[in-house]
Amino acid sequence: MSLEKLINKCKQRDIKAQSEVYQLFAGKLFALCLKYSKNYQEAQDNLQDGFITIFNKIDQYQFKGSFEGWLKRIVVNTALQKYREKNVLNLISDEIPDEVEVDIDETTVSLDYLLSIIQELPNRYRLVFNMYVLDGYSHRDIAGMLEISEGTSKSNLSRARQILKKKVEENKLEEKKNKVSE
Repeated sequence: MSLEKLINKCKQRDIKAQSEVYQLFAGKLFALCLKYSKNYQEAQDNLQDGFITIFNKIDQYQFKGSFEGWLKRIVVNTALQKYREKNVLNLISDEIPDEVEVDIDETTVSLDYLLSIIQELPNRYRLVFNMYVLDGYSHRDIAGMLEISEGTSKSNLSRARQILKKKVEENKLEEKKNKVSE
């Protein structure tokens, strides 16, 4: 069945079509949820809430632009709305620290380790870091989506980079200590 027919059946509240759409896109959308969630459980919750919203609003999809892009926007907005409601995005200061460059030697730092320390970032820092670095949003776009100022977005990104740099450096020191003690 074509994607267009599948979407039209979803608009008619066809449960089998909804299940098929879920099966087609759940993997990609879950990966996206992991980027915007504190942990695996929260990512699962965001995915489920996102799909509820998708099927409630599927009549709004007009076959203009990518369906997958439309799905991703809903899932990201679902995750971000939860953070807005919790007020975890507010900062006390818009002061922007000096830009921090994180120099990572890919041969000594695994991708799994990098993803794990990104997941450990405080919510407001992780969201901005993911949106700016991984998804390519501008600070203006991030500010609009998170309902914060551009300065806060820049500050959160800088602080996220500082934390990541410190954790990478600590990891390198720990690995050196382990090699020496062997």
